[in-house]
Amino acid sequence: MVAIVEEARGIPPTRSCIVPRGDVLDLLDDMREAIPGELDDAQDVLDHRDRLIGDATATANRTVDAANAEATHTIEGARAEADRLLADAKAQADRMVAEATAHADELVAAAQTEVQRLSSDAKRDYDAVTARGRAESDRLVQAGQASYDRAVAEGNAEQQRLVAQTEVAQAARTESARVIDEAHAESDRLRSECDHYVDSKLADFEELLTNTVRSVGRGRQQLRTGTGAPDYAAEYRR
Repeated sequence: MVAIVEEARGIPPTRSCIVPRGDVLDLLDDMREAIPGELDDAQDVLDHRDRLIGDATATANRTVDAANAEATHTIEGARAEADRLLADAKAQADRMVAEATAHADELVAAAQTEVQRLSSDAKRDYDAVTARGRAESDRLVQAGQASYDRAVAEGNAEQQRLVAQTEVAQAARTESARVIDEAHAESDRLRSECDHYVDSKLADFEELLTNTVRSVGRGRQQLRTGTGAPDYAAEYRR
């Protein structure tokens, strides 16, 4: 075909030429027969390229939409499960706090009852000791008064018998005063011992109350920090 075109007669003044139609058509037929069939298939693929790309795009979009829907469903399920677990955990925590609070209230009530009992016992002991001290003091005072009266009576009798003996009378008065002083001193000693006994009992009671308050304070602190309900019974036994 190149040779036919180069050897064709030109048409002045243009650049066109005259070529033999039959020869060119024969050459085109030869070329058509010489082209492999794969080129036609490739052309078909090229012709259907846009359709294939469109189908692939649609398929990809459907796949993405399905994946998004599945992901949304999974996320919603996970969120619902997380909410359920959180609600269960909160309910469990509230139940544990309620149980710990009830247990603490029971222990505090028991401690208060024990404190009242100990206070009653201490008051009863104090009253008993005070009563005994007062009775002993009254007894000593009465004994001293009786001794005094007896000494006075004896002194009066002796004075009447020995009016002239001034020194004897003075000794009797001195002895009588001494007996009375000893009686008052003994009474003061007994009162002091009674007060000391009561003070020691009150000190023991104060230490018990301090330990009980400290145990309750530690229990409340443990409840606020979430480390579980303390063993108040063990604390109280200590």
